[in-house]
Amino acid sequence: MRALPMGERALLVELADGIEAQALHAELLRRRAAGSLRVREIVPAARTVLLDGLDEPARVRAELPGWEVLPLPERAGAVLEIPVRYDGPDLADVAAHWGVSVPEVARIHAAAEFRVAFCGFAPGFGYLTGLPERYGVPRRATPRTSVPEGSVALAGPYTGIYPRTSPGGWQLIGSTDAVLWDHARVPAALLSPGVRVRFVPHGTPVNPTEAAPGLAPEGR
Repeated sequence: MRALPMGERALLVELADGIEAQALHAELLRRRAAGSLRVREIVPAARTVLLDGLDEPARVRAELPGWEVLPLPERAGAVLEIPVRYDGPDLADVAAHWGVSVPEVARIHAAAEFRVAFCGFAPGFGYLTGLPERYGVPRRATPRTSVPEGSVALAGPYTGIYPRTSPGGWQLIGSTDAVLWDHARVPAALLSPGVRVRFVPHGTPVNPTEAAPGLAPEGR
């Protein structure tokens, strides 16, 4: 863990990996809720957490290395279920990369439980972790100039949903009608760091219990 000053009242904390960043993010939220940490914004990323608007940045920077940061609980909070149609144009490419059939891609993905690690790229876009490392996929060699709103996609270790039509280089495996960003909603973003997510097949005959070993879902 390394904390770097960012201006007069902010710290950027660098961690070894995404798991440590998510655990620190959860610990910071707990401390802020308990009143022992006064900070305006806590913003997680892939391997960092930004603390902006700190009352005592020097004290927090000095004390951070001695904090006990608990591991993330495997099951915490309600699960947000997002309906998905596994109809993406890159299903065959993902299946070939995984060495499975096209229907198996849908089964594996629907059987996993995801957690929003951080948000970025566009308002409402969450980077979801949950697939085992062996199911990581590369970005497309040539990005698309236009990816439809609601596209469910994979890149590296992450799953994401495009909140609006935009260019993108992720592998498209499905689509959803869920609204990821709505200015009239409070909060506007459907996904926020720490939220648990499951993708529920809609209009596609997928049985998650037939997924790869180790990905059997918990009872609903």
